[in-house]
Amino acid sequence: MLSLAAALRRRWGVNAGDRVAYLGFNHPVVLELLFACARLGAIFVPLNWRLAPPEHREILRDCAPKVLLVGRELRQQAVEIGAGIETETSDAIGTFGPLDPAPAIEVSAPVLLVYTSGATGRPKGVLLTQAALVWNARNSIAAHALTEADHVLTVLPMFHVGGLNIHTTPALAAGARVTLHPRFDASAALRAIAIDRPTLLLAVPQVSLAMTNHPDWGATDLSSLRLVTTGSSIIPAAVIRPWHERGIPVTQVYGMTESGPVAVCLRREDARRKVGSCGTPALHCEARIVDDAGREAAPGEIGEILLRGPNLFREYWGDPEVTRAAFVDGWLRTGDLGHRDDQGFFYVDDRKKDLVISGGENIRPAEIENVLAECEAIVEAAVVGCADERWGEVPVAFVVAKAGREVTRTDVLSLFEGRLARFKHPREVVFLDRLPRNAMGKVLKHELRARSRQR
Repeated sequence: MLSLAAALRRRWGVNAGDRVAYLGFNHPVVLELLFACARLGAIFVPLNWRLAPPEHREILRDCAPKVLLVGRELRQQAVEIGAGIETETSDAIGTFGPLDPAPAIEVSAPVLLVYTSGATGRPKGVLLTQAALVWNARNSIAAHALTEADHVLTVLPMFHVGGLNIHTTPALAAGARVTLHPRFDASAALRAIAIDRPTLLLAVPQVSLAMTNHPDWGATDLSSLRLVTTGSSIIPAAVIRPWHERGIPVTQVYGMTESGPVAVCLRREDARRKVGSCGTPALHCEARIVDDAGREAAPGEIGEILLRGPNLFREYWGDPEVTRAAFVDGWLRTGDLGHRDDQGFFYVDDRKKDLVISGGENIRPAEIENVLAECEAIVEAAVVGCADERWGEVPVAFVVAKAGREVTRTDVLSLFEGRLARFKHPREVVFLDRLPRNAMGKVLKHELRARSRQR
């Protein structure tokens, strides 16, 4: 790591505060670059390789890195970006001996700049400090009871804080072993569980479904896993059930890029009795739920989730106004709606901005999506609001049917009879081959809203 830090300094003049971007699949160099940047006081910028060249150019213009390092498999993609930034393949950096003199860097120094998935349209750069990553690791170690005896299998992309910071960097802090897969592949993941014998796996809903619906699922030996962690969105019971049926507890982590992300955690001992809950506040994080007037919500009352703790981000890159607006009295406004039960366990109910207000009634899309998730003929579904002259908005369901299964509009609408109030039923059903999602499995609802407007 010190040699890599020396290479960054001597070859590209990287100093404290400078940015170093990386475009590539999961690889040990991702972690090496993170720690090399930390040693220099520089800022590591992992890029989402799923983005299009114009999106990459926008991010690179925004953060202005000293160098863009590229995995060999994405060299052509880097050429297409053509951002006018010095570019080098990561396996051709070379070594430059020890870092001498080694700079003195405070733990308060920024180290990681992660651009959000753009679920609201335009990505924002979230700046995390070295201290935030340390406190995040402590949160995760406590939540997952991580020790040096553990073995983490990382299949999610480390250009997001989920893949990087829920298990991976905390595992290194605990002295545990980490196995990295370049990209997620259900066959490879199941094979690795059977052969490499990991103890922990992080699987967002789409990854989990790909594994549990795979032909090899039933025959794969899962006995090495002491738990599977999920998160990133509201988790339907149908995602959790196959793991529990195989005797594997499924825990949850709630958070966001701005929280490192480990903020609220469901622990192993609560996994079966609190299915659907994301748990209680992490060891070094506070969480509360408030109503629209900012008052503490009573148990069972839905309100906005607020977070406070040393694991939170420093700022949105280059945007102090938006940074200030994200906080109220020192608490981060998540934009997520949730409630607590009478034992203090948190549940995420929906995104505040995703509420559909139809004829003056609030409709939570997650209520409708949970019904759709129980249908065996449907692979995935999402619900958004669409403008309506009479009602203001009405819910529209976007549905992906399982291969070889024929599902009609009538079939979908019949699922809601007797289960939800009539005004909550979708007014339209749109069939798609797949839902637009980011790398962490979150549905890009702004794209679905755009489709609704076009229709």
